[in-house]
Amino acid sequence: MGEPFVQLSGIRKTMQRQVIIQDLHLSAERGEIVALCGGNGAGKSTILRMLAGVMQPDQGDIVVGGLRWRENRLDYAGQIGYMPDDYRFSPGLTASETMRFWAGLRGLSAARAREVLSEVGLTETGRKAVSAFSKGMRQRILFAQALLARPPLLIMDEPTNGLDPYWMESFAELVRQAAAAGQTVIFSTHQLPLAEGLADRIAFLRGGVIELEGTPARIREQLGSEGLQEAFASLFGFPVGRPE
Repeated sequence: MGEPFVQLSGIRKTMQRQVIIQDLHLSAERGEIVALCGGNGAGKSTILRMLAGVMQPDQGDIVVGGLRWRENRLDYAGQIGYMPDDYRFSPGLTASETMRFWAGLRGLSAARAREVLSEVGLTETGRKAVSAFSKGMRQRILFAQALLARPPLLIMDEPTNGLDPYWMESFAELVRQAAAAGQTVIFSTHQLPLAEGLADRIAFLRGGVIELEGTPARIREQLGSEGLQEAFASLFGFPVGRPE
């Protein structure tokens, strides 16, 4: 068996003299969907930002498709579609204009920009500026830009925040299609039913440490719970139904 497509080894990150991530080891195979779960401050966003190359670890090694960010930033970044948890859009630009701009940065056509806008249901937004979109609509256009180049690795930070039930299911289906096409997907979420229904493997984090990792079925078996909500409560001592 070859090396995993994504490999984080011995990762440590300190910010403002506080250890955010400590001795983290995480991997993902091609076509695998991995969910990061945990309460606020668990380190999920920091891990995804380091993986995307937005910030760098103080210690440890990150490899994606055999490439390291420090050694070949351009090729490393070319493998990644990154959806941050929030983004300040350029004032006045419409969804179409915004997507064509991002497509141009990737060397992609306007036709591809229109295609991904259609996939997330934002073709008919007219002249409305993206900066005036609802939270759910902003999430959908951020998801669309992550999908643009059909990258080998999709990294998404709380991608379903603000989505209604219809678009939650549409998002899940698009992620499944991406994985079926061989793309690796790593995302963070507070929504445990989404993680259980979508991810091949789940990592529970607390204080920058992976406390538990495995398939949803394995986690239920290990903790004797019927669902991840109960598993989370058992692991972290929260009341059932309150994963934060």
